[in-house]
Amino acid sequence: MRKTELAIERCKTISTLQKILGGKWKIEILYYIAIRDIHRFGELRRHIGEITESSLTKQLRELEADGFLIRHDYHEVPPRVEYTLTELGRSFISVLDFMKTWGDENLKDVP
Repeated sequence: MRKTELAIERCKTISTLQKILGGKWKIEILYYIAIRDIHRFGELRRHIGEITESSLTKQLRELEADGFLIRHDYHEVPPRVEYTLTELGRSFISVLDFMKTWGDENLKDVP
């Protein structure tokens, strides 16, 4: 039997989801936009705390490119940009809720 025949078939759905949401901050960004109703770049950065401006910008752009967010640029001075969920992003809220509930129940002792 060849080595490739022994390999377990990968789940394409989970693999794709991991590629889209695998960024270090993406789930947390979606959580703050969806659950906490935070839509502005500066507010997101303050709530996450440890993220750099460049990382937040990169993660937001990727979430926008993957269809989870819409970026609204108001073309004002000083600049004002807000992010909202797309229909795809809104459909992910129930998953975020479930993950939060599961974490609250099962990760109490994790630092």
